[in-house]
Amino acid sequence: MPLGTVAILVVGAALAAVTACSTAADEVAVEIPTTTVEVTTTVEPTTTAPAPTTPEPLNIYRFTTSDRVEERLLDVAPRVYVPNSDEHTVSVIDPVTMTVIAKYSTGQVPHHVTPSWDMSTLYVLDTSGNSLTPIDPRTSKLGTPIPVPDPYNLYFTPDGKLALVIAERYMRIDVRDPRTWSLVYSVPVPHPGVNHGDFSADGRYFYATCEWSGWFVKLDLLEGRVVAERKIGQLPIDVKLAPDASVLYVADQGRNGVIVVDPQTLAEVAFIPAGRGTHGLYVSRDGRQLYATNRLGGSVSVIDFATRAVVATWTIPGGGSPDMGSVSPDGRQFWVSGRNHGEIYVIDTTKGELIKRIRTGAGPHGLSYFPQPGRYSTGHTGNYR
Repeated sequence: MPLGTVAILVVGAALAAVTACSTAADEVAVEIPTTTVEVTTTVEPTTTAPAPTTPEPLNIYRFTTSDRVEERLLDVAPRVYVPNSDEHTVSVIDPVTMTVIAKYSTGQVPHHVTPSWDMSTLYVLDTSGNSLTPIDPRTSKLGTPIPVPDPYNLYFTPDGKLALVIAERYMRIDVRDPRTWSLVYSVPVPHPGVNHGDFSADGRYFYATCEWSGWFVKLDLLEGRVVAERKIGQLPIDVKLAPDASVLYVADQGRNGVIVVDPQTLAEVAFIPAGRGTHGLYVSRDGRQLYATNRLGGSVSVIDFATRAVVATWTIPGGGSPDMGSVSPDGRQFWVSGRNHGEIYVIDTTKGELIKRIRTGAGPHGLSYFPQPGRYSTGHTGNYR
């Protein structure tokens, strides 16, 4: 029989009909036929269940760890835009030659240069002048100012649907349509000095510091209100979500270090001493380190995300006031404004050494190096995901 065929013998029996008075002589021999029935069964091949796959760990910066910019930005020449708050100008620097190639007047007090969510435009935030001045990144020229009250800082939700204008002097966050700049709703913040922040991984929550009062608040953007708050420091400023979104890092200029905060409870879970006047926070190109600028100490502390420890300190020779900045697309340079020195510092991130000082104007603040890797911008001087 072929493989997989089972032979089954079926025995059939015939009953002999006899009378009740029959004798041995009358017995009838009955032949019992034997029948062979072949039944074919299908033998299923033996299979091994696939091993369960382990999902890759969450990394909200995974699209920014390469030096490649979006294809639509390949024709944009790299430039560094520096708002000089005290001079009321914006300097444009060619990062290849490291020279200022243009300077424009921008109203009253420009604090930050912010890339739009789709990275098609940059905005000069003139907080005292109550305006956003667009910059065309392909020409590096300024457009017509857009009236917006007190835009000290500017952020975009990860889905690009809303713009958050941080109106510091009014103690509120104005949620606006980023296409028309019309007001959608406004969220009062019950503590002075609201100015910097970051989003949760899913974009539902926005976490903001209140510099002048030491408070930290959590906004629910679906409910349109502050849902949690906690006093965490003395002068909390910049905020960065960890790559795995497990904690938030908050620079505190008064405590001279970085506070590690639980995003659910807003409780402090750790403190990382850095340098005097810790101010700005920037993620390295490989996503493994955090650069913390120490504005009063003239240095940059390099923090390892895995250990939450300072692994290097880059000191500016002769002193300086590193404030806000950007990492170059290839990750090899860190460009940061010298707020109190009227200059820009270019630091080699592989050696931790100062490459160049570039004079700009009085009070250089939130500079932006553009374009950068990433799918979209969530605002400030270039927070990308």
